Amino acid sequence: MTAAASSPITHLLSSHHHTQPRFHRLHITCTATPTRLHSPPPLTAATSDRVFNFAAGPAVLPESVLLRAQSELLNWHGSGMSVMEMSHRGKEFTSIIDKAESDLRTLLSIPDDYYCLFLQGGATTQFSAVPLNLCFPDDTVDYLVTGSWGGKAATEAKKYVKEVNVIWNGKSENYVRVPEFDDGLVQDSDAKYLHICANETIYGVEFKEYPEPKNKGGVLVADMSSNFCSKPVDVGKFGLIYAGAQKNIGPAGVTMVIVRKDLVGNAQGITPVMLDYMIHAENKSLYNTPPCFGVYMCGLVFEHLLEQGGLVEVEKKNKRKAELLYDAIDGSGGFYRCPVEKSVRSLMNVPFTLERSELEAVFIKEAANEKMVALKGHRSVGGMRASIYNAMPYAGAEKLVGFMKDFQARHA
Repeated sequence: MTAAASSPITHLLSSHHHTQPRFHRLHITCTATPTRLHSPPPLTAATSDRVFNFAAGPAVLPESVLLRAQSELLNWHGSGMSVMEMSHRGKEFTSIIDKAESDLRTLLSIPDDYYCLFLQGGATTQFSAVPLNLCFPDDTVDYLVTGSWGGKAATEAKKYVKEVNVIWNGKSENYVRVPEFDDGLVQDSDAKYLHICANETIYGVEFKEYPEPKNKGGVLVADMSSNFCSKPVDVGKFGLIYAGAQKNIGPAGVTMVIVRKDLVGNAQGITPVMLDYMIHAENKSLYNTPPCFGVYMCGLVFEHLLEQGGLVEVEKKNKRKAELLYDAIDGSGGFYRCPVEKSVRSLMNVPFTLERSELEAVFIKEAANEKMVALKGHRSVGGMRASIYNAMPYAGAEKLVGFMKDFQARHA
């Protein structure tokens, strides 16, 4: 390397050994553009960016609720923390869960002699919890099975009681109706409870009236997962109501249990602590860490339902949506078909098929292209299913019906 090509480093290395090197302060400047964090989206409803989500659960939530949760996500009510960061035993979360319970009691007019529990594990966990809490091992229970979920509940109960009496099962008819209660239904005179699934999500069958247990000491138990808070219910007619939240009142992770107080406190000895209603009642749903953010979201939904005028008004809106959709199916001349008896068609889950089944995949794909998603029927039955829960706006049902008519015109 020539002297002309030498660098400060080579010059330093070639210096005499007795000469002390002199170091110069280096100034380094970064000229790259700094990375910026994305600004939070504006708190306005970006309707154009959202789809109409007809999923059976987890399902659509009210936009206003999502936007409020967004605005409170980082700093809930000036607490300096998110709901997801709070201690479940702190005053902040205590106020959240207390208000959620109070609003739910108002919505459903829940009597004072009922516990209202915010639990976990989904409705499927309650298939075990119900017989474990309400029965002794030698007891008998009755189940009225109008769909897959009622059948699964009955199967699970067999593990914990002496006899599960299935007083009616619609499986042979492919679950298209609810039986007449006084038409040959033989209840066990000693049955501790009569269990129903108030709305079968998969088959779209909904009880419009409720049976009464023949045993004077027995109670009515209902899985209301897919129609919970969709209409007024006389809670006093039931000993126990349970429901997964992820269809009508919030995100997945919360399970509601409303149970009469005198039915609690005699759980079987083998009952796991997390399935014992008394444990949760005594600890006000805070025996262990609850799904805090899910409870908070349920509370926001309860507020939203109250703001609409309560469940009487909510039911009116649900009926209007359902009638629009069922009228389109029935008026299609057989191009679309709903197999469920008209008297018990669900206001929440509308199953239907096409006369030409080979067009179903095309229907689902084209609907998705028009921002209408999750219309594919349950894997066990096929076809299509439109779940039109509380948060589905009328505009969503209108758009689906418009698409259905257009699709028929192009493929009939």
